[in-house]
Amino acid sequence: MTAPTAAHLARLAGRALRLRCPNCGGRGIWRSWLRMADRCPTCGMHLERGESGYLVGSYMFNMIAAELVFAAVFIGVLIASWPDPPWTLLQYGGGVLMILMPVLFYPFSKTLFLAFDLAFRPKGYEASDDAAGPGRSG
Repeated sequence: MTAPTAAHLARLAGRALRLRCPNCGGRGIWRSWLRMADRCPTCGMHLERGESGYLVGSYMFNMIAAELVFAAVFIGVLIASWPDPPWTLLQYGGGVLMILMPVLFYPFSKTLFLAFDLAFRPKGYEASDDAAGPGRSG
């Protein structure tokens, strides 16, 4: 298998950030803010790729995004308000931000991780309901 190109990665990530199927760009993969469809209504790709630890990967993307946003806001407020930063605002606002960000970023983290997975395991490599994918027995 060849390494994905930058253009291919950008296309997958762009589709994911618009909450579309990273494989085909089709809409309708989200039933609600927190519930993803089983398959893409356009290309039929199974959206839960069936690997053990798959959910952990999307949660990792979510937590890293929340931490990066917190760090950027914290440092930005600290720099903008130095030498007298609003420590109480940073303390409580940071806590609220760390609670809200994972919820707000959840669908984006799921589709971004799906795009990341598709970059290295194209459609057809996921465990399917009908038959084993390429290189799998069963």
